[in-house]
Amino acid sequence: MVAVGRDDRGAEPEAGEAVAPNAPGSAEPVGGAEAPTWPDDAVESAFLAEAKERGEVPAPPKPAEDIAEEDDGKAMPAVGDLVAKIPPKVRDALEDLFRAKFVRVVRVPKKALKA
Repeated sequence: MVAVGRDDRGAEPEAGEAVAPNAPGSAEPVGGAEAPTWPDDAVESAFLAEAKERGEVPAPPKPAEDIAEEDDGKAMPAVGDLVAKIPPKVRDALEDLFRAKFVRVVRVPKKALKA
C-alpha cells in the first residue's frame, strides 16, 4: 500500500507504509533534485551569441505601449441602453455560449484596434 502523506483525517501514515514521493506532506520538495531550473544570464547570452552566428537573430521583445485614452468629450452611454440594442436572440446565444454579462462601457482607443 502506498500512502500519500496524511489521510483524510490528517493522520500520518502508519509504520511500514510507503509514502509516495513528492506527495503532500512528504519532506522531499516537488520535483526533487531533478527539478528543472531556469537558465541564468550566462547561458542565455551564450545561446543568443550562437543564434547570431547562425544568422538567427531573435527579435527583441516589443516595449509595452502606453495607449492613451482618446476623449472626444462625449458622454458614455449607459450599459442598459447598449444592451437593449442587441437583438434578444443574440443576447440569448451569448449567454448560452459564453455566459457573457455586460457590466460596463469602455472607450477603446483607435490605436488599440487593428487597421
